Amino acid sequence: MLTVNAYSATAANKPLGPATIQRRDLGPHDVLIEIKFCGICHSDIHHTRSEWGSAPYPIVPGHEIAGLVAQVGSKVTRHAVGDRVGVGCLVDSCGECTSCRKGEEQHCLKGSTLTYGSIGKDGQLTQGGYSTHIVVTEDFVLKIPEGIGLDAAAPLLCAGITTYAPLRHWGAGPGKKVAVVGLGGLGHMAVKLAHAMGAEVTVLSQSLNKKEDGLRLGADHYYATKDLETFKKLAGTFDLIVNTVSAKIDLDAYLSLLALDGALVNVGAPAQPLSVNVFSLILTRRSFAGSLIGGIRQTQEMLNFCARHRIGADIEVIPASKINEAYERVISSDVRYRFVIDAATLK
Repeated sequence: MLTVNAYSATAANKPLGPATIQRRDLGPHDVLIEIKFCGICHSDIHHTRSEWGSAPYPIVPGHEIAGLVAQVGSKVTRHAVGDRVGVGCLVDSCGECTSCRKGEEQHCLKGSTLTYGSIGKDGQLTQGGYSTHIVVTEDFVLKIPEGIGLDAAAPLLCAGITTYAPLRHWGAGPGKKVAVVGLGGLGHMAVKLAHAMGAEVTVLSQSLNKKEDGLRLGADHYYATKDLETFKKLAGTFDLIVNTVSAKIDLDAYLSLLALDGALVNVGAPAQPLSVNVFSLILTRRSFAGSLIGGIRQTQEMLNFCARHRIGADIEVIPASKINEAYERVISSDVRYRFVIDAATLK
């Protein structure tokens, strides 16, 4: 067993603090990764504060992991010592069900193993990337191509694939009008990716405060949703709307912005239920859908796409000592656009 430094949560109402955890011995198909950077996702906050149900404490969050291969098991063929690699939201799945065979491990019918807060095949609680090292089976380790800094690549392992997956599934590209609701950690990635795919991109944000940023990131248009005229002006406009906010919104108002056969896809995960009037869907054959992340194959596709287009997250790198402060700033939307922990500060 390897003892490593980490930051963990011990209760829903307590700040995270320094800790040590045990990583399993390297198996024949395992990869030991020296973590260089780990992004802070809003879901880390939800989990550590038990906002999505009771969390198993103590828990080390973090599923936007970028680092270097430090050691490989005797039968590993996909990775070598020194490789630039990443780990996202998943570290294992059954590998046998129809979803896994399709490369959709995130929808494993037997339940995929999350990077933290899950029980692995060894019967132990998984612990995430707010740590110096992690051991992961080689099939769930991604290659980070040259051309993206490891710090800017870390958020791609969640924020990147969370937005790439629905854009690809619903066909964002030339000739398509795509709207992104919210310009935060997820939203800024959705704008960059949709623009690189060739779509006409519109940002729908509460105010115009981030308009300059939105246009810089690749948006063609930017509207304030506090202005009710926005919904009148844009009615029936979009082929696809990606909602990235983790807060309650008026779904009927946003559905009215869709063209015939358009889809509103939720990737933000608010703690409160959302409601919808069925007539908002049936009158122009609109769809309301959800999307999680992508499978391992698609996540690698996303990383390769980002490398080709020189896309990384806009980040603020912080030491581990500022994690709790960063959590409060995420909640108040005071970050442009993703916090990334420098794992060297955990040593």
